[in-house]
Parts: sequence; structure tokens; C-alpha cells
Amino acid sequence: MRYLKTIVILGPTASGKTRLAVQLARRLKGEIISVDSRQVYRDMDIGTGKDLDEYRIDNQSIPYHLINIVDAGSDYNLFQYQQDFNRVLPEILARGHVPILCGGTGLYLEAVLKGHRYTAIPVNQTLRTELETKSDDDLLERFRNVPSEYSNLADTSTRKRLIRAIEIATYLTENPLTDLLAPVSQPDAVVFGIDLPVDVRRQRITDRLLQRLQNGLIDEVQRLLESGIPAEKLIFYGLEYKFITQFLHGELDYATMTARLETAIHQFAKRQMTFFRKLERDGLCIHWLGGLQPTAYLVDRILSEAQAIS
Repeated sequence: MRYLKTIVILGPTASGKTRLAVQLARRLKGEIISVDSRQVYRDMDIGTGKDLDEYRIDNQSIPYHLINIVDAGSDYNLFQYQQDFNRVLPEILARGHVPILCGGTGLYLEAVLKGHRYTAIPVNQTLRTELETKSDDDLLERFRNVPSEYSNLADTSTRKRLIRAIEIATYLTENPLTDLLAPVSQPDAVVFGIDLPVDVRRQRITDRLLQRLQNGLIDEVQRLLESGIPAEKLIFYGLEYKFITQFLHGELDYATMTARLETAIHQFAKRQMTFFRKLERDGLCIHWLGGLQPTAYLVDRILSEAQAIS
């Protein structure tokens, strides 16, 4: 079974996905499903770029889903996201509304668009205890030496993520990925991607980071720490939460923190685009939009192309 037509807006960070999705939802009587691995967490607002004010336009609130659904500090993974997605999507369709997926978390997008069901891979505490004694270089070498179909998908950006990646890859040597992925109902989707010139993307990232720092990003991370969330958990969330936590713990000075964070976000955006191109090579048709075009023009183009494809 395939669902009725769904529209997907993907793109790298700072490309204007939310603004476009909201304008499109207003025109289509749509509801937005966030496809962002960090926006699921409550109280992580500035660093994840939720921009919830954008979901209200001309005194009209645009419905959104899979934002603020679990407490910060909780464990939440792709398996849980897919369960939540598979609950929300048919509910939107049953209301006669158009689902609009909006986000840049490549693995989550791939999972729901390709209709795979991921199992929850169990924790191997014995292996974790062993890995905790290893250096980061040893862990990376260990990961590279564990043959797995998962290797090209794994996020190894922090020590904790790297250990989890080894744990998953090790599990998959005895439990093949194909045995864990069963086809499920998937959205009949038309996918649009926002593309920006690299220099424009980089400037937007730089400007947005400065604005977020001025708007209380450091205070947000401080409040999360004061609420009892362990520093290692915030570091696991990466980017803003990683580097600002290190700054607040005196491991980095302000200038070093901002410089490293800005570089990391640029690298993240580049990885996002690389992953989207991989999705294309794997057969996903992405209709690319020029991100410098006015939002109203892009909405009209999406409506025109989506109608032609339907």
C-alpha cells in the first residue's frame, strides 16, 4: 500500500526549509512533519532552529508534528522516529490534509521515503565497557574494520556516537541489515530540495550563528545543564550543544568555541548535501529549487510541478 501524494522539502541547514514549507502548507491546507533528529527534544529550541514563530502566518497557525515530543536528555532514535512518523502520516491523510515533510536529517528522510522498518538494535554493555577504554583513534580504526552495510550511514561525529556505531555494526555482522529492514507503507512523495550557492550558504550559517548567540543560545545550554542533563548527553547532541557545553565547562574559550562551532556547522551542511546526492544516486528523484528565488515563486513552482507529477 502507498499513501496519497506527500510533498517533501529537504535541504541543508540555513536554506530556508521551514519558511517555504509553512507558506506551502498555507496554500495547500497542509500539515508539516519535521524530519529533524534534534527538534524532537523539548527545551532545545534555539540550537535546533525550531523557529516556531514561523508556523504562524497571517493569524493562522500551521499544524506541525514531531517537534517537542520527548524531553531533552532522553534517548530517541531512528526506530522511534519511524514509529512516530508512521502514526502521524495516516492521521494527516485521514483529515484530508496534505503532509509536508520538512527537514535535513538524511537518515530519517531515507528511512521514511524508502519505506524501511528499522528494528531497535539492543545495547551491548560488555562491548561498550571494552570500548570505553580505547582512544578515539583506536575506536575509529575498530569501526572501519567491522564490515557492515551500515558503515556508510553511521554518524561518528562524537565519541559516544562512534561507540554506538561500532555496537550497531558489530550486531549487524551477525544480523544482516536486510533481515532487519522490512518494507512498510511509504508515502507517495514528490521531493523538492533547496540548493544554495556555497558562498551564500556559508554566509547564512555565519549570520545565523551570530544571531542565535545574541538571542540566548548559551543561556539555553546553561539551563539544560542546570536541569540535570549530563554534559556528555549534550555533547552527544552535537554542534551547538557540544561546543557550548565545552565552553561552559571551561574546556574552550569563547573565541575558540565560536570558531570551532562555525566550522562544524559548515562541515555539517556539506555532509547533508553529500547525503542528498547519495539519495539521488540510489534512485530518489529530487527536484532542485534555487534557494535565492522568492518564497512565493518557489511555492508556485512546487504546486505546478507536484500537480504535473501527480
